[in-house]
Amino acid sequence: MDCPKCHAPMAEASMERMVVDRCTACFGIWFDSGEAERLKDKWMSEFLDSGDIEVGKANDEITDINCPICGKQMEHVKDADQPHIGYEICREHGMYFDAGEFTDFKNHTLWEKMTKFIR
Repeated sequence: MDCPKCHAPMAEASMERMVVDRCTACFGIWFDSGEAERLKDKWMSEFLDSGDIEVGKANDEITDINCPICGKQMEHVKDADQPHIGYEICREHGMYFDAGEFTDFKNHTLWEKMTKFIR
């Protein structure tokens, strides 16, 4: 599989008996459907997200990408709980996070927790 952002090869990374695909160049991460949500609450899962946050921020500007599984254009969405996080999703196959986004997705700040509680 190739990275949907920079087209470099993806390599497998394992955690909690799940295998995700991580780009060998920009370190974006592809999660098959449901994997990101299952890993979000797992201790130390942020270590899958080993890329440079600045590269991830630059790549976040690229939103016109295709699913690495089916080739259909992916949707750029904002996280409901943390709207500053934007990632790409194929509703059939999975989601793609730029470097640093999964760590941010996983870790809610105190302000985000309070805002969610108030809602």
